[in-house]
Amino acid sequence: MQSAVASDHSTFILDGEVEDGLHMLDVTPRNLSKKQKAAVIVRLLLGHGVSLGVSKLSPDDQTKLAYTIAALGNIDKPTLAEVVHEFTRQIDNLALSFPQDLSETVELLEPYLAPGTLSKLRATAEQRDTTDPWGRIARQPVERLRPLLSSESAEVCAVMLSKLSVVKAAELLADVPPDRSEIVAHSMALTETITPDIVDRIGLHIAGVLDAEPVSAFDKAAAERVGAILNATPQEARDRMLEGLESRDAPFASEVRKSIFAFPHIPTRVEPADVPLIMRKVDGDTAVTALAAGKTSAPLTVEFLLENMSKRLAEQLRDDAEARSATKPEEGEAAMAEVIAAIRELESAGEITLLPPGE
Repeated sequence: MQSAVASDHSTFILDGEVEDGLHMLDVTPRNLSKKQKAAVIVRLLLGHGVSLGVSKLSPDDQTKLAYTIAALGNIDKPTLAEVVHEFTRQIDNLALSFPQDLSETVELLEPYLAPGTLSKLRATAEQRDTTDPWGRIARQPVERLRPLLSSESAEVCAVMLSKLSVVKAAELLADVPPDRSEIVAHSMALTETITPDIVDRIGLHIAGVLDAEPVSAFDKAAAERVGAILNATPQEARDRMLEGLESRDAPFASEVRKSIFAFPHIPTRVEPADVPLIMRKVDGDTAVTALAAGKTSAPLTVEFLLENMSKRLAEQLRDDAEARSATKPEEGEAAMAEVIAAIRELESAGEITLLPPGE
């Protein structure tokens, strides 16, 4: 209950009610239990518009709190003054507040933990969390929830979508095949009469399914990891490896292709308006070398870049690239890789946004 009522005691501005109560010695304060005192503080804070952490309590604790508040009746000023005085005294004596559980501890340490350690601790925290499972489910990334839409019944999926935010539910539903999404959407009409107990049981079931998933040793999917490696691989070797993947595992090769972003992909991934910013990020000699090499390996990219910068700069770069003698393959690859690196750096900084990869 303590986590639900923690607040800066400076919020207690009661128009003198507490002070008046302390001087009303002719009325004996009521003898309240710890639960009743906590309920008084919760009621007091709610009455003054202070946000509480009641939603973080387990359903059982929330029910107990509601019954305790309902049974309190009216509280006289001396009793309120004594409860507030005791509560503020406890806060004054509090020097350092620690997380209530492993979940909050992981959230606190997240920026400083190694990826593998973070994944293991998160999994352990989720398994230990015995409070409302829907809070845990709502915090899961879309990628982790997406498989449930095909593995669970339409009714279970309808309940899950109803408990998620509108944005996350819409993102999930958009990835579902039309025939399946229609069934799930229609099943939501059947949730009108579902009881809270059944919703809780469905939440526990989904949480159990998520807990049963093995913790991955890698942050990114296999296709993304292979794509990142091939991004730094010379084009000839990259094409050869993709052809080999295509013959062994076509679906996986398709996912790898989507994760690759190399010089030839610039026209389909970069907004034309972002080209001037990108070219200012690239060293002049590097830009000339990349364009000279790209005339043969990626002519569409060369024209895309030249057409979307100032006419004067485009003419100068075109003349310099055409005048450049035969560029060594390794030099051309290195220059084109620097252009890609500049684009990735701008993307990471939030200065540009890449278009999604095509099929």
